[in-house]
This record gives sequence, C-alpha cells and structure tokens, in this order.
Amino acid sequence: MTTAQSTIDVNVPLSTAYNQWTQFESFPHFMSGVESVTQIDDSRTHWVTKIAGVEREYDAEITDQVADDHIAWHSIGELKQGGRVEFRSAGPEVTTITLTLDWDPEGFVESAGAALQVDDAMVKGDLKNFKTFIEERGVEEGGFRGDIRGGSGATADPQI
Repeated sequence: MTTAQSTIDVNVPLSTAYNQWTQFESFPHFMSGVESVTQIDDSRTHWVTKIAGVEREYDAEITDQVADDHIAWHSIGELKQGGRVEFRSAGPEVTTITLTLDWDPEGFVESAGAALQVDDAMVKGDLKNFKTFIEERGVEEGGFRGDIRGGSGATADPQI
C-alpha cells in the first residue's frame, strides 16, 4: 500500500471548509485527474479519473464521517484506494486540512509515480487548488452535516 499525505491552512472558517469538501461533485474544479464525481447516496460516490493517461471508473464508500472533523472512505471493487481528510480549527477564520490517500499502485506508470513521490506532489497540489477554490468563493456551495459510521448512511442532520 502506498500513502501520500499533505496539510494546508485555508483562510475560511472550519464549517465552511468542511461543508465545501462534502460537495464531492465539485472535486473536478480543484482535484487533478478527477473527471467527474457523482453522489449516489449519502455514503456512496461514483468516480471517473484520468491520471497519467490511466482512466478509471469506480465507486467509493464513506466509512466514517463526523461533521467539522473528518471523512474517511475506501473504493468498492477491484481498485484498492482509500483515504481520510481531517479538519481542525486554527482560529476563527483559518482551518487546517490534512489529506491522506492510500492505494495499491497498478502497473509500471503508477508504481514509478509512487516511487518518485509524484503522488505526494499531486495531493499537495490538490490541497492548494482547494485553498484557492474555497478562498475565492468565501462560502460553501452546500454541505452534508450528517454522521456516517461503517458506511451505513447518515445518522444525523442531512443536507443543509
């Protein structure tokens, strides 16, 4: 399993950063290689990605989500990928975001990218792009405030 991690401070309140991150369909605006994300239900999404010429289509399930704190997920099916994003208040108008991605590289291109730490650079770049995206907007497009445990769906406060 390969892991890439990065942390960034964004100049918006905690709830604004968290709420925007829950708007998965906006990910193509700031995540390199993400062609589209479709929200299937509260805990499942469908992804289309194209990274280094390798196109993939897969579903992912949110396994643990707590509003204003974290979101954890994993892919469903053959592709082995998952991650966690954490949100911490660093002041009234500043949020620290830590993004960790885990995956099993497939093939030469992905294995070479992992060995050269290209993936760490991508995660760092995606967080920088998110920072620009949310700071320019100043407000979130919406937000999911529910808790998810074990991928079982929302247990509190659905969409706001």
